[in-house]
Amino acid sequence: MLFSSIPGLHETKQRLIQAINNNHLAHALLFHGPEGAANLKMALALATYVNCEDKGAEDACGVCSSCQKMAKLVHPDLSFTFPVPGSLIKEDDDKNKKVDILGPWREFVLTRSYGNLQDWIYHNGFEKKQLNISKAAAKQIIQTVSLKSFEGGYKTILVWMPEYMHTAAANALLKVLEEPPAKTLFLMVAHQPEQLLTTILSRTQKVLVRAFSDEEIKEHLISEGLCSREGALQVAPLANGSMREAYRLVDQVIDENTAKFRDWMRICFTLDINSIMSLAEGFQGADKEGQKALFLTGLNILRESLLKRSQLEELMRTAPADREFVENFSLKALTEEKILQIYRLLNAAHYHLERNANAKILFADLSFDMAKVLRKKESA
Repeated sequence: MLFSSIPGLHETKQRLIQAINNNHLAHALLFHGPEGAANLKMALALATYVNCEDKGAEDACGVCSSCQKMAKLVHPDLSFTFPVPGSLIKEDDDKNKKVDILGPWREFVLTRSYGNLQDWIYHNGFEKKQLNISKAAAKQIIQTVSLKSFEGGYKTILVWMPEYMHTAAANALLKVLEEPPAKTLFLMVAHQPEQLLTTILSRTQKVLVRAFSDEEIKEHLISEGLCSREGALQVAPLANGSMREAYRLVDQVIDENTAKFRDWMRICFTLDINSIMSLAEGFQGADKEGQKALFLTGLNILRESLLKRSQLEELMRTAPADREFVENFSLKALTEEKILQIYRLLNAAHYHLERNANAKILFADLSFDMAKVLRKKESA
């Protein structure tokens, strides 16, 4: 994992490299930022850089033996700790039944490095199981750092989602975090650092990994060939700084969602009840990610409509193919008050959809509520 594999974030990369070159790198770092940020990738890029045999001014070489092992996450001086179900810990303690969880973990990191805990759960089929980092895992960390480095460089312990660490596990690590052996590097990767014990927080140096900018997401999607420039222009603002969300949206057909939202609004305005119920049937048949994508597209169109009505066209991000619809929608069907009302309705519907509300009833109810807003006569 190289720094160059992470789009943008040059200020964070330079700060870390400068700390290494000035010998000011703390032995325990907490990489934190919102979901979909490059927390995990940034930590792995740092781990690659510190042990690179021919590091450059801005990145590891990527070709030496150490870098090649890091690229596959099989470096002998790199250890991982992450949340797993308690049942796996028990099975792993049983000498007659050894469970390989590192293989699935490496696959997850290499293919879904912007993923969250829910993605990790789905990746392994851990649904309906309680995940945590146990005291046994903490003891394993202590045992690992007590050993000498295999290749003479840094021994790196990467803890993913330390906010799911059991209190007993956190307390067991306090001493080794404060006084680790020489050339030992603790890298903690968190989305919600406020949930960590203050005793853990006080022993780490914080590294904020900000959300991606729209431009960084757009250029990354285009350069990686993940979608067209027009598609990237639509995905970037909807992703709201999350590369995880950007990848998910790329899998959805954003152009189709804009057309679906346009047709939906027309049906709501004409109060075509049969068409509304037909759309509700189709909405229920879509997967949840597709349902959420339609609502997010609607929220983005409302934002663009508000900018248009405020004569701030230079801030609009809509692709040229959809600009005509947004302009007509904002000027002919909406007012500022109606935009805010529909925004609240969509936002609430998205919230309830996340919490497994009945999709058909939710969509139909939302459609009739939006029809009331769209058809409302403005007082003189």
